[in-house]
Amino acid sequence: MMCAAVAGQRGRRVLMIDHASKLAEKIRISGGGRCNFTNLHVGPANFISENPHFCKSALSRYTPQDFLSLIKRYNIAYHEKHKGQLFCDHSAEDIIQMLKTECDRGHVQWRMPCNVDEVSKTEAGFLLNTSHGQLSCESLVVATGGLSIPKIGASDFSYRIAKQFGLKVVEPRPALVPLTFDAASWEAFVPLAGISLEVDIETGAKKERMVFREDLLFTHRGLSGPAVLQISSYWQSGQAIRVNLLPEIDVAEELIAAKSTSKKNLSNYLAAYLPSRLVDGLLQAHGFDGDLKIVDMQDKRLRLLGEKLNRWELFPNGSEGYRKAEVTRGGVDTRAVMQQSMMVKDVPGLYFVGEALDVTGWLGGFNFQWAWASGNAAGSAV
Repeated sequence: MMCAAVAGQRGRRVLMIDHASKLAEKIRISGGGRCNFTNLHVGPANFISENPHFCKSALSRYTPQDFLSLIKRYNIAYHEKHKGQLFCDHSAEDIIQMLKTECDRGHVQWRMPCNVDEVSKTEAGFLLNTSHGQLSCESLVVATGGLSIPKIGASDFSYRIAKQFGLKVVEPRPALVPLTFDAASWEAFVPLAGISLEVDIETGAKKERMVFREDLLFTHRGLSGPAVLQISSYWQSGQAIRVNLLPEIDVAEELIAAKSTSKKNLSNYLAAYLPSRLVDGLLQAHGFDGDLKIVDMQDKRLRLLGEKLNRWELFPNGSEGYRKAEVTRGGVDTRAVMQQSMMVKDVPGLYFVGEALDVTGWLGGFNFQWAWASGNAAGSAV
């Protein structure tokens, strides 16, 4: 819609084809129905790609402030929630209607629901065989996203078109997704489901190391919450994730120092820092007796406990998959695409934008800003 509106308002004749029957479902369900439409702190470092410099041009030419200017023209009330994340006060429907109106201003025509069965290149552009008959165009923009949330219509259409025209597709996988563990290793932590707390979470080593400070949520099958969604985009199968449950405290030093000042048992002492249900569950899972007085415990044992709380190492066996993933990592290889226009270098008139490309943003409005910025870039060029 962003691309269509920009192109239409430039005087291009634009037809929007969508196989869904409801407009912009992904916007409608985002942000708990309030659409986290951008982030004030967007920068290239907030995106993952095999070609990390690709996103710079589009992001610099269409910024969060540019989208905010559009929002303000439509008098859409919004608020900042956390770390620069901007949400609608009322409903994601405000964003959908704004983009629809912008398309109407550009006299954009619509075909929906309409399936595209075949795309072929012609001397004049492209020929599309669709459920509404044959259509021809000079420029074709593929804005069909990735594989996430198939129940609202996600498909591999963009990857099939890319491969048809000889483009490499960086292997897609679920991102911004809860992580799971095998039932046996997670059994001890199932009773902790529903507990949430702020943690430091990390994966990788050296140059590949990534750390986030966000809220962690225990579930019956594993871990979720913003911390895990963020780290899931960087986690590789077989790798560990490390969780610091008390990032502001060196737990081992704190406990050893407490031996001379506190008569409390281990459970009661730690309950001052962590939810008591979490303390009891973790102590039991890691083989510690919470009824022991700290003064009676060896420093060696307290250091081991400190390691478990400050650097808890876990090995996920997978994720909740595309069903729960907010976005898809990977996609059309951007090395085949011009960063200023989003046009495929070797196929004049063919463009890819948004999540279809190998550009994946962090949690918190970054992926929407990439949609607006890449859509604007293509809409300005077609």
